[in-house]
Amino acid sequence: QVQLVESGGGLVQAGGSLRLSCAVSGSIFSIKAMRWFRQAPGKQRQLVAAITSGGSTNYADSVKGRFTISRDNAKNTVYLQMNTLKPEDTAVYYCNLNLEKTRGHEYTYWGQGTQVTVSS
Repeated sequence: QVQLVESGGGLVQAGGSLRLSCAVSGSIFSIKAMRWFRQAPGKQRQLVAAITSGGSTNYADSVKGRFTISRDNAKNTVYLQMNTLKPEDTAVYYCNLNLEKTRGHEYTYWGQGTQVTVSS
């Protein structure tokens, strides 16, 4: 059984910072790409940031220069450091990843979501 536990969301004023974490536990052979998505009310879920197993990153244009994705492979954890937050960053944030439970058997998992609210 694989579990993803997210933490770090909350309420912050515009211009503030938050750090999201997503810890993975369970039967894991390897973790491939790790990602953060977000979904605002009435909108589609969108990719915010992604990081490969080798550490390469990419970001949505709307967060470039403000958000940083990182991972700690020893802890099976992915982070999203969010700085200079704006009201339009308000959304539920979800971690998403691809992992192998055994070699050659890859699956996609989602976290439960954590609410980020940015007040103006």
